[in-house]
Formats: sequence, structure tokens, C-alpha cells
Amino acid sequence: MPDTILLVGNTTADRLTIQYALSDYVILTAHNTREALNKIQERHDIDLLILHPTVPAEEERQFIYTVRHMEEYKHLRFIIIVDEDYKEEDPCLKKSVEYVIRPYCLENLKLRVRMLLQLQEIQRNFDHLMKTHDMTLEAILNQAPVGIAIVKSDVPITVDRYYLSMVNPVYEKITGRSRGELLKNTITSITHPEDVVQEGLHLEQLQSGLVDSYTMEKRYIKPDGSIVWVQLVTARLDLNNHSDYSHICIVQDITKQKAFEAELYESERSKSVLLKNLPGMAYRCLFVPEYTMTFVSEGVYDVTGYKSENLINNKDLSFSDLIVPEYRVRIWNEWLKAIKNKTPFKQEYEIITKNGERKWVWEMGQGIFGQDGKVEALEGIVVDISDRKEQELRVQYLIEHDNVTGLYNRNRLEELLTADKGRSGKRALVKINLSKIHLLTITYGYNYSTELTQKVAKALSSLCSEECMLFSTHSSRFLFYVKDYRGKQDLMNLCDRIFKTLSPILLIEGVDIGVGILEIVDPYQDNDSALKNVLFASEEALNRSNQGYSYAFFDEDMEMTLIRPEAIKDVLDVIAQGDEERFFLVYQPIIDVKTGRIAFFEALMRIFCPELGTVSPNEFIPVAEETKLIVPIGKLIFTKAFHFLNKINEAGGDLTGITVNVSAIQLLRDEFIPSLIELLEQTSIPPSRLMIEITESTYMDNYREINKKIKALKSLGMKVAVDDFGTGYSSLIRVRELQVDCLKIDKSIIHKISYLDPKKVITGDIVSMTHKLDCFVVAEGVEVEKQKQYLYENHCDMIQGYLISKPLYEQEAIEFMKNWHRQQPECSV
Repeated sequence: MPDTILLVGNTTADRLTIQYALSDYVILTAHNTREALNKIQERHDIDLLILHPTVPAEEERQFIYTVRHMEEYKHLRFIIIVDEDYKEEDPCLKKSVEYVIRPYCLENLKLRVRMLLQLQEIQRNFDHLMKTHDMTLEAILNQAPVGIAIVKSDVPITVDRYYLSMVNPVYEKITGRSRGELLKNTITSITHPEDVVQEGLHLEQLQSGLVDSYTMEKRYIKPDGSIVWVQLVTARLDLNNHSDYSHICIVQDITKQKAFEAELYESERSKSVLLKNLPGMAYRCLFVPEYTMTFVSEGVYDVTGYKSENLINNKDLSFSDLIVPEYRVRIWNEWLKAIKNKTPFKQEYEIITKNGERKWVWEMGQGIFGQDGKVEALEGIVVDISDRKEQELRVQYLIEHDNVTGLYNRNRLEELLTADKGRSGKRALVKINLSKIHLLTITYGYNYSTELTQKVAKALSSLCSEECMLFSTHSSRFLFYVKDYRGKQDLMNLCDRIFKTLSPILLIEGVDIGVGILEIVDPYQDNDSALKNVLFASEEALNRSNQGYSYAFFDEDMEMTLIRPEAIKDVLDVIAQGDEERFFLVYQPIIDVKTGRIAFFEALMRIFCPELGTVSPNEFIPVAEETKLIVPIGKLIFTKAFHFLNKINEAGGDLTGITVNVSAIQLLRDEFIPSLIELLEQTSIPPSRLMIEITESTYMDNYREINKKIKALKSLGMKVAVDDFGTGYSSLIRVRELQVDCLKIDKSIIHKISYLDPKKVITGDIVSMTHKLDCFVVAEGVEVEKQKQYLYENHCDMIQGYLISKPLYEQEAIEFMKNWHRQQPECSV
């Protein structure tokens, strides 16, 4: 809840200025000290008092003393606004209030108020601690958010014998000294010399019983010689143990506040901010629709172009005459509401200045009520906010418009679609996809493609009407929002007009035109789905464009194409939860060329379900990685593969290993290796019989982290292979830096062995260089004898492909191994 500030004084201009500056707080006003005392006694929630120079000095002093004698307000803070030549003769009063010298800066006043309210909160904390009798001394020390020190003594204390008995950690932190050091030395030894005398006087008054507590600002000297300013509150402490001279000290670090004070003081001396320089006009007027002015500040001229005498008592015109007619009724109704509820009035509206210019203003005001509760007047301030409003309108324009074409953008389109949900009449979206414009950017530069886009926007604008609005939803895509059309033929006719309009501009540039059409059948379809569907239709039209142009309606086939990834995600989600009926593994043998034995089986995941049929890895792996479902599914794959390997052992394949593909998402997780080790132990699989396959995309973007994981896997005895080598930008230098064990050459390279001149085939060179990196080589996709023979002659270590076997179901793989090993002697393939 915001703090409450009471302003005392009847200078309208000064009071309104402060209200404007302190609008974040609850502001109460009183014309004189008598009215102020009534409000203080009624409310009991005043946090700060600000007095104006109009209050007579003696009345002011008496008022402050009266408030200070109220128990609940004995620590209330005061700000007195004074002129530069003001001198306070009462020393006690001088110590208990803050002075702000006119002219003052509004920002500095705000800082001063904020600082005093913070100190007020410190005082409340102190009072709370002092009144909480059921709290132990230890609890106070340990729980208090401020520095606390306890002094226990049976004899009077002097500055020379001022020792602390207990301190809390916050006190240690503030002073920069340890508990032992603080208890050993006198408090005077760490106090700034200029503060010792003043504290000694306060201490004498406290011990003599003249006061029960005292507050002062003082400085501690830290061990490094630096100074820390603190707000010190010292009060008697009843320990019920006959320690008549015991007391408690509460300190709060106010070093930053003191720095603020210094800045404020210097700023107040150097700046002259008077009411006449206020960026607006202060006023007092009658509570009538004409707002008959009884007072207007000089700032009215800058805001309206009129002088104050033009408006006083409606001499030349009333203030209502300045308000743009369309706002007058609303403004008056808002004033009626504010007066009825006794709440502040705040409105933004436009006025017409003397030279006929429309100008945005912000008005804040309130009703002034008499003792009978009736409205005596309205008081407030009117500020010119034209610049800010212009910026707001500019920002709003940018939010709703494309900055290149000036057309409404997607934000505005979605607002209209939302507003039109459920309306009667046909509605459709017609998307124009010109994505090939980006190729012109690459060839001719950004300015060229931008100018072309602007020409397109201007040409398409000629097709607009009230029922056919044009939007720019992307740098190369436009969209018509069509309403109240009769049928599909109207939409097709629009497409033909689009082509006729754009073909003279785009066909010569080689830019195809794809138009997607979505009829909004469901009046409550969400915007995102509608825009995604029409975009997909436009891309389909672009793909099938004939002679540079085509259009396509979004239909059920397209919907199924869009839905399939979501359906795959649902299936993967079920699999990740442990449903093993929807996926299975197949195993493709990898043959050692020298021995002819099966060195490894590669475990490959397959998905089949009635709803989707067979789902290829190219479909489900990207979805699994995007949704992070690859992590739990990957664990299921390892589990199945290890169980298969145990069956291979039982069938006599105790020298055969297993290879499993792993994505970067799996490999980079902290729990991947510990989880893998645990699974190996559970299935009794030696790590040496496992080879992890990673692709180029896995390590290109996360090279350093992946390399750490590879080293960790190898240190456990596992092997690591780079899969699909040759499909991207892989280099043997990068492979060497990864320190993997194996390089699997992609089938696209192996395939070239079948038809290229042997002298032009580089596969043998890859094998040779890989061997120099201490890696063995697996050739993937070996399908014909010629490939196998070439690989054998060039000393390739292992081969894999349909020439040996297609991927096999589990039992087929076991039988294949048995038959293979019976047929193959201990020799090369």
C-alpha cells in the first residue's frame, strides 16, 4: 500500500506542483494547521508531513510540537518548504525536521521524500522491537534486519568507558568489525571524532532520565579508514536485572542516503524551478461545466496560447471552449464521478489552442470540499503531453503497421480476426507468397528487393475494399482478409485479379506467385491455426506453380500433412511413457572385412501404428528431438539393444558388439553417462562392446562440450564413431580433434564407387587418412560386389549394407549371425 503524505498550506500552485511530483503516493491536503490536526486525529495513517511557507512560523512550531506529543506520531517526519534566507531559531525543531529551499527541483524533492519514508520505516521497526516483550534478547539480535548493540551497566557510562555487551551480525557488517573487536574496544574508538561530543551529550541526557531515547546521525570509522554514516536510535532497555544504565542501540546504514542529501543540497542550490517554469498550468475553477477559472498560472500561455486574464471568470472564453468538442461530455462525466467518489481526477484529452492547433494534454485534479461537504472548487494541473502522445501514437502505428509497406501487419490482422469471431457472413484469408523475392536480395541487395516489395504493396492496394482488407504479414508475404463473399468463385476471381495485377511486376524478376486460400468454416477457429493453415496452402501453391502462378485452397489432405507431426508427437509421447507396442528395433550387421565375422549390429528404431502406418526415422527423429522425447526414448532403445546383445551372447556371439545412434540432446545431458553406466551394469554388458554413433550436426555447434563427453565415454572403454561422414562439412582435421575411434563413411560416397573411374574415387584416400588418425573405418550402404571388392583392396576395416543384409528383426538377426558364422571361415570377406 502506498505511503500517505499530508500537505499543509493553502498556496494552490505550490501544493499542486508537489501533488504532481508525488503522484505515486496517497496525497492528503489541509489548508491550515487546524484542518491538518483534524485529519491526523481522524486517520492515524499519516507517514510524512510537508508544510508550506504560508503557515506562520510560530503556528508551525506549535503544530509540530503538538503532533510530536501524540504517542503514535512522536517519530513522524516533517518537511518544511522555506525561502533561501530562512533561519530556524529553535534548535530542537531544527533537529527534528527537514528543510527544502525554494526554488526546488521536483526530482530532488521526490528523492528527499523517498529517503525520509525509508527512515520512517526504520523507526517503525525499532518501535516494533521495543514493544515486543515476548521476544528474547537473543531473538531480537538474530532476527532484526538492522544493526543492534546492547549495553549493560550498573554504573553511569561515559564516552571514555562506553563498552558494548552484545552485538548482532548486521551491526558487525555495518561497522566492518568482528564481534570480539567490538566488545573489546570502546564505541568511542570507532566513532568519528566530530560526533563524539554530540553523542556524549545525548548519553548524559539518557542516563539522567531527561529523555527515554535519542536519535542521531553519526559516523563510524571502519578498519580501512573509510567512513560509514548510520542512523542511530538509542533507548533505555529494561533487563529486569537492576542494570539501571542499560540501553539498546539500533543502527541503519544511511551512507547512500547521505550521499543523496549532498547531491540534493547541491542541486537545490544550483537549480531554480518555479511554478512559472512548470511544464503546464495550475488552476482553480468553479465546479461548473464551463470550468470558470478563478486562478490560472502563467504556464497557461505555453499550453493554450492564451494568457491567464483571457480565462479568468470566462472573460474571453471558458476553459470548456478549449476542449475539443468530442471530449467535453466524457470529461465532465469523469469529473462528476470523481466528485461523487471523492477520488482524484486524471484524464488525457485534446484541446484547441489559440492558433487552432490540436494539442494533447494530461489533467490531474481534485475537488475542494467545504466543512459542509459541498464542493467549493476544482483544483488541478494541466500538462502538455503532445510529444509523449505523438510518440505513443507513433509506437501504436508501428505496432499495427509494416514499416516497409505501410500496410497493416499481422498484429492488426489478429485483432480484427478476434473481433470478428462468431460474426455472420462468409470469411476467408487469401495469402500471397512471394518468398523468391529473397533471392533478389542476395543478387541485387536489400534496397532493390525492398523497392520491389513496396511496388507490390501499392499494386495490391488497388484491389482493396471495405470487404477486402490487405495486410503485410512478412517481408515477402501479403494477405487479404475477405468478408461477406458469395462463394469460392469470388475467391478464385480475386486470385486471378491478383495474378493480373502482379504479373507485370514480378514475372520479369523471376518471382513466382503462390496464393493460398483458407475459408474460415469454424467461426471460432484460433488465429494461429488459421494463419498457419493459409501459409501452408500458399507454399503448396508455390510448389505447384505453373508459368509463375498458382493458387490452392486449404483442404483435408493439407490438413493431414500438418496434423501428422502432431500425431507423431502423440505416439512418441506414449512410447516415452513405456508403451513398447508402438516401436521396435531392427539390427543391421557390420562385418569385419579381415576376419569375416560380425563385429557389430547397429540398432535402428522403427515405429508402426495403425493411425500413421510406418513412420520413417526422418519423420520421427526431428519431432523427438524438438520435444526432447528423444531422452526417455533413447533410454528405451539402449535397454532393448542391451537385452538383444545378451541374447546374441547366448547364441555364441560373445565377440559381437552393438552400436547405437545418440543425438546431441541426449549426449549433452548431465545424467546421460551415469544413466548409461547404470544400464550397462544392470544388463551385465561390458562397456567395450558398445559403440556410440554421433552425426556431424551433433558436434558442429557444441564441439567443446561434445569432445568432453567423447573422452569420458572412451575412458570407460566404449567406442565412439562419427556417422554419415561426407554428408555435410565434416573434415578429417575436426575428426582428429574429436579423438573418436571410428569413421562411418556415408553411403552417398560408397555409391560412387559403382560408376566412377577408380582413379577418381576418393574413398580409398579417406580410408588411408583415417587410419593415420588411429581410427577404423566402416563403409555404409555397400550394395554391390564391386563396392565390396574396392573397399577390401583399399583396406577398409568393416562394411555394412544390403549386400550383407538388410536391417533384421531381433530373432532374424540372431539366426543370421548363427548362419553367417557357420558359413564364414576365419578369413576375410
